[in-house]
Amino acid sequence: MLFFAFALFLFSTHQALAEEEQTREQELEERMAYYVKYSNPILPWYYLAAIDQFERNIQSVRSDIPKSEGPISIYYPSEFWNGALNPATVDTSEVAITFFNGYGRDGNNDGVVDVEDPDDKLYTLATYLSSYGATEQGVKKALMDYYDRKETVKQIMTISTLYKHFQTLNLDLRAFPLPVHANYSYRSTWGVSRGWGGRRIHEGTDLFAGYGVPVLSTSYGIIEVMGWNDYGGWRVGIRDMYNTYHYYAHLSGFNKEVKEGDIVEPGTLLGYVGSSGYGKEGTSGRFAPHLHYGMYKYNGRTEWAFDPFPYLRLWEREDKNKKQ
Repeated sequence: MLFFAFALFLFSTHQALAEEEQTREQELEERMAYYVKYSNPILPWYYLAAIDQFERNIQSVRSDIPKSEGPISIYYPSEFWNGALNPATVDTSEVAITFFNGYGRDGNNDGVVDVEDPDDKLYTLATYLSSYGATEQGVKKALMDYYDRKETVKQIMTISTLYKHFQTLNLDLRAFPLPVHANYSYRSTWGVSRGWGGRRIHEGTDLFAGYGVPVLSTSYGIIEVMGWNDYGGWRVGIRDMYNTYHYYAHLSGFNKEVKEGDIVEPGTLLGYVGSSGYGKEGTSGRFAPHLHYGMYKYNGRTEWAFDPFPYLRLWEREDKNKKQ
């Protein structure tokens, strides 16, 4: 009886997970349908998708932006949607909005301009981007005029490049940064004081392993930085589609087949564990060999470090389960 109950529990858990995965697939399919609907030969879907994903990213970490409900997460300030001089903070008339130089448009032709309607949101975005010519440079100019931050433009273009390259929205896969069969150890070292180069706190997790153990990308992303840093030694910096910058430091060397600007995916070989850093270029051996792994979140205004340890534990467990 006990065995039957346990088997039933496992079956129910597996079924619930399958339903959750299916829900995620359906969610992404719904979003893609909207992006394709409002794309055109000169405005590819991945620009619309990237801006929507960026908005979803910043809404998850900022309290000053309303969290959008529904499949499209784009938030428009009233002055952009209704027009800066429009006395109505909520205007549903396209004629009135256009009169006040607002950008809100009726995407589904229901006679109402609704800032919460996904069709109206995306049609408005597509119209705005197309007014700049919808080339890559035109999209960058449109984004700069709207967000007024180079870092935001860079992040959105990173997301669009990943979507274009992989031709899918489903880029959720993650990997542990070391082969799980290797001999390594790590613990939470977040916030521990550091002395070299001035007093500072440790912004990451140290994973101790032998020289030459492969260092792997944990995510899909684009290599932004690859080279020497006096603190981190030979290091790699990768930006992903969730506004997260992944930092791999103290390497003994790089994978010569990857370079700055390359697109990587979970498990891509980046380099090898070492003990470089804490000095001028080439300095090594001032501490035990290890990988310093850091994560930084960009919220549309600033970028800050956060503790990667819980994520590492999760990714390690998932990778070990795959090996079984």
